[in-house]
Order: sequence, then structure tokens, then C-alpha cells
Amino acid sequence: MPPAAGGQGGPPHFGGPGAPGPGPYATAGPYGHPQGAPQGAPRYDPWAPAHAAHGAGARERRKGRWATLVGALVIALVAGGIGGAIGSYIERNGTPGHVELDQSAADDGGGKRPPGSVAGIARSALPGVVTLRVSGAAEQSTGTGFVLDKRGHILTNNHVVQPAEDGGEITVTFSGGESKTAEVVGGDAGYDLAVVRVKGVSGLKPLRLGNSRSVAVGDPVVAIGAPYDLPNTVTSGIISAKERPITAGGGEGDGSDVSYVNALQTDAPINPGNSGGPLLDAKGRVIGINSAIRGADNGSGDPQTEQGGSIGLGFAIPVNKGAEVAEQLINTGKATHPVIGVTLNMQYTGDGAQVGTTAAEGGTEPVTPGGPADTAGIEPGDVITGVDGEAVHNGEELIVKIRSRSPGDDLSLTVERDGEELTVDLTLGEGEPAD
Repeated sequence: MPPAAGGQGGPPHFGGPGAPGPGPYATAGPYGHPQGAPQGAPRYDPWAPAHAAHGAGARERRKGRWATLVGALVIALVAGGIGGAIGSYIERNGTPGHVELDQSAADDGGGKRPPGSVAGIARSALPGVVTLRVSGAAEQSTGTGFVLDKRGHILTNNHVVQPAEDGGEITVTFSGGESKTAEVVGGDAGYDLAVVRVKGVSGLKPLRLGNSRSVAVGDPVVAIGAPYDLPNTVTSGIISAKERPITAGGGEGDGSDVSYVNALQTDAPINPGNSGGPLLDAKGRVIGINSAIRGADNGSGDPQTEQGGSIGLGFAIPVNKGAEVAEQLINTGKATHPVIGVTLNMQYTGDGAQVGTTAAEGGTEPVTPGGPADTAGIEPGDVITGVDGEAVHNGEELIVKIRSRSPGDDLSLTVERDGEELTVDLTLGEGEPAD
């Protein structure tokens, strides 16, 4: 092999084929003649400069040595270039043949995450979340619910279980895959809440209930549900707003039986099938019951044909109201509604909520005789513009603020009458339970 570029070659060979005596490294005699050299041979001086060599043979030998060195240098440069090209190719494309990829080892923690992380919250909450599949005579639905206690009570939306009203069936599937038939304990269309119960299930994992009054805009939240029948789906986001007046289900009417909700708004992705599932805070506590989404407007103007799917506008019933209604449904099968005892003009286009001016169809008086509003001095045609100092801009907002309270709560209403502003104090009454 020729020496590498810049390396050191071997010493020049002074003998040739068939040359007498030892090679170039033979031991020199004490007087400058190599041992064994014939007498009378020219004196050899190992330290003589190259130009001191004598004869044509010496010149040929020098030419040969230079040719050898130049050739070695050229070969070394070519080899170095080829080696560099091969090394660069291997670096880019790898060694031909068997491929082995660099991969991290499994976590020593076995996949565990901090309790306050999304993964930690999901790990803790999933055993208490269920998927409901409801079949009825005319329709079917899929929704979500969560375990309230070890007796098998599960909270969900009323519109999820509604198809089973006429002899339908409700199947509850737990996160582990176990399925049981459930029965409706009670439901309320006005609050869009219902409780079902499963029996014969051991090891139930009730979710902890938080306090929706402690929620602040910007708080992180986690939603769990079965969007588009995909069970155990976990999403996360924040609380985008509070006290959003929305209609989460129920029928149309004068406002007394429509399920207006003083909702928590979230950008955690919520889709059809998430209804009834829990909205959890950073400690894994339920702060809301996911109930409605705002779909993308496709320009038709018809809410029924709006595009489905999450656009970051999801709404949840605050858990404080959810827990109150759930207790009533479990204990009595019905939920009470707070009322002020008026019929609102829902076609009023001014600012505020107007009390009706004439008896509604069916003979309902604008102000219920002997009711809370009548006792407090509310008159037909009054416009209610505030509740406890908070502005009210329309009838829906007034219903939301009333529904968020409980029978027996005291309210202070701001009322406009004939151009004058009045303050009216009243105590909420108890309305007939919704069917």
C-alpha cells in the first residue's frame, strides 16, 4: 500500500534484483564500505548530498525515487477523495443492508403523568365516564354521562335519553368495555338534565364535583365524551366565557319550559356525542356538563342545516345547577323551577325583557295573580333591564338569570316604566316541574 498523503514512506531501496550483498539497511563497516562489498568498489558515503552521487545509474535511481513519490502522492489524493465521497454518502444515506433506527427507551415511570396534567386528569376521570347508546321507536342517539355515586346513578343530558321515552332502551358502556342496561330515574327538559341508573355493577368510580362559582375565564379544562360515537375521547382547552345564555335543548314556548342555560363557554373541542359528558378543571373535578355547540354558519340562515363539528364554541351547564337538579331528580323524580310569575313578550325588540301587555293564548295573564312579581308590584308592559345590578338585554337573558337561581332566592330587579327607572325586590317562587 502507498503511504497516505502527508504520511512517511519507507527508505529508498539501494539494491536491485540480483544485487550482491544485503539490502539497503545492511550494517556499514567502520570505514564507509558496506560489509561484504568487493574491494576496489567506489567509496559509499551515506551522508553525501543527492547531487554528490556519481554516474548515470545514480541519476536514474533518483528519477525512479521521484516517480515513486509522485505516484504515491497522486494515489493518496485520489484515495482520500474517494474515501471522503464514500463517507459523505454513508452519512447521508446510511450503510446499505440492515437498517436500525435510534429510538428512546420506554419511560421508567410506566407512562404515569403528573395528576394536574391533561394525561393525569384523563387517567383519573375516565373510569367514571360512560357512553350512552339510546334507541327508541323513531330515533337513536349517542351521548355521554358520568357516575355520581356508588349506587349507579349517572348524570347526562335530557336530550340524550329522550328517544327512550316511549319504551326505548338505554345501554351504558364503561371505559373498560363493560355494558349494562340503564333505566331513567328522572329528566327535566327545562334544564336539559337527566339521571339514569345501572344496577349490578361493582367498583363504580364517581367523579368529584367542583364548584362552578369558582371558575374563572382562562382556567384550563378537559372534556371527555364520545364524539361521533368514539368513546373515551379526551380534549382540552380553557374557559372562554361565563354566563352565556344558550338554548341547550327542550321545546319552544313562552320561556317557562325552554332549556335556557347560563352556560360556561369553552374552546375544548366538543362535538355531537359529547352531550352529557363532564367538563373538568385542573384538579379533575367536574365543573360543567357539556351540552351544546355552536356550529359553523353555512350561509343558509337555517340553524338546522349549519355545519356540524367543533369550531371552538362549546357550552356546558354549570355543575352547581347540575348537582341541584340531579339531587331533585334522584329524590323525587322531578326538578323545581324558580319563577317570578310573569309572561314575557319574546318578540320585543327593545333593550331589556318586556312583560306581556295582554293575556297570552290560553288565558295566561301577563302577571300571575298572587305570584312573586304581582306581590312586588310588577305591572304588564314593564321592561326589566337588570337583575342584581347586571344588565339584561332581552327575554332570553332574563330567563337564564332566573333559571340559574333557586326558589326562595331574593332578587333585585331594575325596571323601566313610562320612562322612569324603578328598583323592585322580590323572592323567587317555585314553578311547576317540567314534564
